[in-house]
Amino acid sequence: MIAGGVMLAASHWLPAADDRRPVILAIDAEFGVPAATSAQAIQRGAELASAEINAAGGVLPGRPLEIVARNNNSMPARARDNLTELSGNPDVVAVMSGKHSPVVQQLIPLIHELGMPYLVPWAAADDITDNRHQPNFVFRLSLRDSWAMAALIQRAEARGYRRLGLLIPNNGWGRSNLAAIEEQLAGSKRLALVSRQSYNMGHPYLHEQYEALLNDGAEVLILVGNELEGVALVDEISGHLPADRLPVLSHWGVTGGEFFERTGEALKKVDFSVVQTFSFVDAKGERVRRIVDQLRARWGVASARDIDSPVGVAQAYDLTHLLALAVRQAGSTDRAAVRAALEQIPEYAGLIRRYRRPFTPARHDALDPSQVFVARYAPDGAIVRAAK
Repeated sequence: MIAGGVMLAASHWLPAADDRRPVILAIDAEFGVPAATSAQAIQRGAELASAEINAAGGVLPGRPLEIVARNNNSMPARARDNLTELSGNPDVVAVMSGKHSPVVQQLIPLIHELGMPYLVPWAAADDITDNRHQPNFVFRLSLRDSWAMAALIQRAEARGYRRLGLLIPNNGWGRSNLAAIEEQLAGSKRLALVSRQSYNMGHPYLHEQYEALLNDGAEVLILVGNELEGVALVDEISGHLPADRLPVLSHWGVTGGEFFERTGEALKKVDFSVVQTFSFVDAKGERVRRIVDQLRARWGVASARDIDSPVGVAQAYDLTHLLALAVRQAGSTDRAAVRAALEQIPEYAGLIRRYRRPFTPARHDALDPSQVFVARYAPDGAIVRAAK
């Protein structure tokens, strides 16, 4: 199925003599990025769902669903090459993305040029689904930046903060969040964005940006970043005197990698919260127990508290089941028919929620703000819902 963890087997490109060859869902994500766990979590969620789908008879008569993966290393050019190559295989019915919004944002024109159903289980930039293409081939089951910023601003206000600081990357994801927070704060007489600082992704130090936030009088810091930027920020904050350690309200990029492991003791000195959409720790029910048991049996995950990048697992799991419903409804692997069928799924009782019309022609986001909550890292590294 997967050679070396991320390469498609060559045999998948050859037509079979009968109509029993697998229907393929390809995952194109950041498998090669150091310290990242998001792509692996997405793959695990999709594979758990495909195992259930195939045990129930597959997606079409005699045709199982198979998950294959490609590594784009978070590079848009490589993602373009992968998507173009995958589109040449008629058995690839859809491609699922990874975590990074800037990669997905740059693929939007090519996705529609190729007519490839494109499933998003993590990337949060608003314009990924609000892309103005008709028909729209992008379907997301994930957070949106506007929901994340709203939740973090509400949290800041509830805790009595009025002067907000924002730290964002110099890319499309950063611009998406800046637009979202400016819209949220427009006309507010209680809250103000007093400092906006930016950085280049991958830069190991954030000293200048943090000092500027302090000098501008920020009372709380809203972070938009991934695991490595989160580690750099926590290291910076922890080195200051307690009075100069700003509390951090973070977007969820940090949960897609080894943030907790790499911050170590420094995280104990920082008031750090992060937005989420799902928690295996808090969720109840037989399906949750079954998925945790499968994660333990297949990948050695000790418990629900030890699941890496849990939102990636959960959202890819539900999104894969929705794709299977659409393929069955379309009755073929014709991509245009599958795209149309995704907009017509009536209902699905998923892991995260019960979906009633998960997608419509006017709405390609299956979640809504009611799934969004603020979480914290427990002492053992588990991501748990924060107290009110």
